[in-house]
Amino acid sequence: MDRQQRAAEARRVAADLAAQDVRNVALTWVDNAGVTRVKAVPVDRFERAAEWGVGMSPVFDVFCVDDSITTSRHAGGPVGDLRLHPDLSHVTALAAQPGWAWAPVDRHTQEGEPYPGCQRGFARAATERAREAGLELRMAYEFEWFAGTVDATPSTTGPAYGMTRLVELSGYADAVLAALADQRVPVEQFHPEYAAGQWEVSVAPADPVTAADRAVLVRQTIRAVSATFGYQVSFAPVVVAGQVGNGGHLHLSAWTGEQNLFAGGDGPHGVTAEGESILAALLHRLPALVAIGAPSPASYLRLVPRHWAGPYQCWGRENREAGLRLVTGSEGERETAANAELKCFDGAANPYLLAGAVTAVVTAARDAGLTLPPEVTVDPADLPEGDQPPRLPTSLPDAVAALRADDLLPAALGGPLLEAFCAVREAEHRLFADASPAELAEATRWRY
Repeated sequence: MDRQQRAAEARRVAADLAAQDVRNVALTWVDNAGVTRVKAVPVDRFERAAEWGVGMSPVFDVFCVDDSITTSRHAGGPVGDLRLHPDLSHVTALAAQPGWAWAPVDRHTQEGEPYPGCQRGFARAATERAREAGLELRMAYEFEWFAGTVDATPSTTGPAYGMTRLVELSGYADAVLAALADQRVPVEQFHPEYAAGQWEVSVAPADPVTAADRAVLVRQTIRAVSATFGYQVSFAPVVVAGQVGNGGHLHLSAWTGEQNLFAGGDGPHGVTAEGESILAALLHRLPALVAIGAPSPASYLRLVPRHWAGPYQCWGRENREAGLRLVTGSEGERETAANAELKCFDGAANPYLLAGAVTAVVTAARDAGLTLPPEVTVDPADLPEGDQPPRLPTSLPDAVAALRADDLLPAALGGPLLEAFCAVREAEHRLFADASPAELAEATRWRY
């Protein structure tokens, strides 16, 4: 829409927000450290913000998780300005923050051009290229989090997955689900998880950009509800060193028209030839994707065998130790339910960057005719050492090296985005190079 149309739509949205007693709008983006940053405007300034944008420095592209600042070839330093433009179709009144609404933003230059370092813009462009190729991608993130006190004392005492935990915190759980429902986030399931004080919620799939928007909205809603109950919340890869961490698994399916490419075919477990090519490409590029999906030094405390974190470069139907898990669904619903789960990712990832990177891989692979290697049907750690599949990168430098060496993803990201992202990852590795696992977990616990 042109500026005049955008202003009229922003005026309508602002009036609707005011009618809901909304007085302020939080405008968010997620930086290369995986941290959600914000600028806010009063609702009576929202029309101008939508029409002309809100100023921000491009230096945020090189913020690290501890708020220190590094630099890169294309971004860094005090010079320059960008404009934050809220997406008017995703403005949401926040159920757990009375008086507030939220909107994700796209970043543009002062000349009005899309900013090449914008992660949301990257995800949108990748989604559009997939659509032009006749592909529809449906994605959903899983959300695992720890709720407890500032000293990491868990909020619950009951057993893993236990109904006792839900009884202990039934009011808290109901408040989380009620807030998401009020914000029209379709929840598919909710449960206490394995680790002490850990919870999980799964939401319905959507296009890649909307899935990433929901990742931001869901996490901040959980954070806001938790604050009213007096809980600290962590989506960090590891909350306490040596314990099971928080995953940020990504589910996806690929469609051409009404055909789910992961069902109704002649390939493994009914996967179509195009679907198999997509899965094979994702498996092949997992080491590079890990740099984006498990991007914190703390990610590698989680990405270890026998923690159901998917640390191996292999695939298997319902194999939760494989980096790529094929989920077929039950007999009778497979045409709609079949999907792939990338289990090796966690909550330190920028959801837009990850959705865009995975979309780029899927689009390039559909017609490539690739085939999957043999399926791993057991816990890979139980195999003789010589028969185990390769481990995914075991350190952040190894993952970044795999990303830089990939023959697709650096070009898909583009120089400004790639270099800023890698600069942050390399700076964080230096920042925590001498930290013990306990020190690393503590330093990153409340940053995500």
